[in-house]
Amino acid sequence: MPQRFRLDYDGDAVARHLRAAAARGLLLGVEHVLTESQALVPIDEGALQNTGTAAVDEGTLTGAVSYDGPYAVRQHEELTWQHAPGRQAKYLEQPLNASRSQVRALLAAQLRRALR
Repeated sequence: MPQRFRLDYDGDAVARHLRAAAARGLLLGVEHVLTESQALVPIDEGALQNTGTAAVDEGTLTGAVSYDGPYAVRQHEELTWQHAPGRQAKYLEQPLNASRSQVRALLAAQLRRALR
């Protein structure tokens, strides 16, 4: 006896669901990069380290990790400055590049979970 199946597909709902999952995955990714950068950011009094933030724009699906302060960019770019042991210039660039596969995995996991 033949079986019958009915499938109702709401493409707009699926797209919204996947977009929300992508935003969650992206937020997990930028938070991971922020955590990794916290271990490298130059530290004297902790002021720069305390300004680290991770954010996601859900409308454009873009993420950002940033440090605020009058010397954040200079600390990042000045390769000749001396830092405490384990701290360095390029405190954001290096963890971002090193974490690409982890960020991809976090994003993919959220998308897979949404497709269940």
